[in-house]
Amino acid sequence: MFRRREPVPFAFLAEADRFRSNVTPPPRERASLGQIAGRWLMGLTIVAGLAGSLVLGMPALSQDQPSAGAEQSQASQGR
Repeated sequence: MFRRREPVPFAFLAEADRFRSNVTPPPRERASLGQIAGRWLMGLTIVAGLAGSLVLGMPALSQDQPSAGAEQSQASQGR
């Protein structure tokens, strides 16, 4: 088979972290007041939803201990 005589130039991969460009990226656009308000409103909605789910879900997760002897079924009384 035919073999290449020159080495494959992979040195550019090792030097990639040292490469500096002389082209500066354009400055970032500043968010408008409406966009900032929308982000805040979305964040508050998500937080309120999580808090509401905790408030509504905690009673379902609580383990109520029945009082001893106050309420017993007929099967436990032997009838």
